[in-house]
Amino acid sequence: MTGKQLKNAILQLAIQGKLVPQNPTDEPASALLAQIRKEKEQLLKAGKLKKKNLETTPITDEEKPFELPDGWEWCRMNDLAAYRKGPFGSSLTKSMFVPKGEDSVKVYEQKNAIQKDWRLGDYYISKEKYLGMQGFTTKPSDIIVSCAGTIGECYQLPTDAPLGIINQALMRVELYILDMAAYWMLFFEDMLNHNVAMKGAGSAIKNIPPFEILKNILVPLPPLAEQRRIVAKIEELMPLVEEYGAAQEKLNRLNGALPEALKKSILQQAIQGKLVPQNPTDEPASALLAKIRKEKEKLVKAGKLKKKDLETTPITDEEKPFEIPESWEWVRLGEIGIFERGNGIKRDETFSSGRPCVRYGEMYTKYRYNPTFDKTFSYTSQAVFDKCRKAHNGDLFMALTGENKQDIALAAQYVGNEEIAVGGDLCHFSILQAYALFFVYVINSQFFSDKKELLATGDIIVHISADKLGSIPIPLPPLSEQKRIVAKIEELMAMVDGMK
Repeated sequence: MTGKQLKNAILQLAIQGKLVPQNPTDEPASALLAQIRKEKEQLLKAGKLKKKNLETTPITDEEKPFELPDGWEWCRMNDLAAYRKGPFGSSLTKSMFVPKGEDSVKVYEQKNAIQKDWRLGDYYISKEKYLGMQGFTTKPSDIIVSCAGTIGECYQLPTDAPLGIINQALMRVELYILDMAAYWMLFFEDMLNHNVAMKGAGSAIKNIPPFEILKNILVPLPPLAEQRRIVAKIEELMPLVEEYGAAQEKLNRLNGALPEALKKSILQQAIQGKLVPQNPTDEPASALLAKIRKEKEKLVKAGKLKKKDLETTPITDEEKPFEIPESWEWVRLGEIGIFERGNGIKRDETFSSGRPCVRYGEMYTKYRYNPTFDKTFSYTSQAVFDKCRKAHNGDLFMALTGENKQDIALAAQYVGNEEIAVGGDLCHFSILQAYALFFVYVINSQFFSDKKELLATGDIIVHISADKLGSIPIPLPPLSEQKRIVAKIEELMAMVDGMK
């Protein structure tokens, strides 16, 4: 339950007579309604009220959404106050405003109701203009209610607030019994949240309802003494509700961040050799490196690689951020495979069918959510396909251009069977001998991200080269352990996803 939900639940208890105990010695609400009627009759005699305002609409049993305690009464909003919405837009425009002075009258704005401060705002009209708009006058102790955008914020003007008029975004409420103001505002907030008594129950009201509806809404009216006890109890509880709400929001943020934090921890444990036990019978990573080198030498002889691709740069102790198991080796990423950069495929050269292709932007929008993919989202013509470099089953894709250094070069492995055209600002990485999916997780780990952030350039548009990616040192486990690690990662990631 959120803080708002808890507050709404407390308001519901309050208007149902379940928040504070009843006192049988309280003067009942029926006496309060009789007092209100007398007040209205006096206003009628003084010409300040119309005769129709004394009319009441009987309340049927079918209208009453719940039982009331003894001493309470059902009444309608119209029984408790007079309501007036602000003037139409053309009746009050900025061209009519004048500087503040002795002969000016304040224009109350929506922010006065929302921020509970009559002093805000600097709009005034002349007294001459005010004389033609006295129907929108608001005075001390009146309640103003926001009616646009932020709906239903209520504020009772204090006794030191000046006479003024309401603008188009406000409603004025003149209670017949001023002591009821706090309870009226409490009920009004609950009514907007729950649509109480207008339709029984249901979705919250999105706007202040039309007057013919508003005035007929049922109000569960407690004795005046109980109204005071209800308001006092709510004022006592609200600081606790706010504390609860803040704690709940913090917990929600922690819960929201926990899955990603766990995933990062899993990958970190994996690349440090702490996720699965080592098997002393595994062929060590040094033997795997020797096999990779032999394959590269064959590719050099066949003219598919250059001799410089066999060169290696020793890894210093300062480049090794943690200890790895004895059977593992530190290598540079480029030592275990072959990088090849794609060439341009324009946006208007992609279609919903044709030959499969990948453009670099899709690494962020389409392929970043899973470690592997077997189909493309874009296709191109045969003519464009023929001039592009191609990727094949097992290759890793990484974008070399992006908007930030954290996301650039995130990896995904292609596991489909068709050749794929590789767009510009994108590279594919063919891993030799090793288990390619293990390196997707390595490249997508926080460890690797920290390394590439140091090598990437640019702020608004970020770039990194395949050579720089290939220079990053990574831990290399034995081939058998690579497969066991991936199996454990997938098992644990599924469990983390199940937590969401």
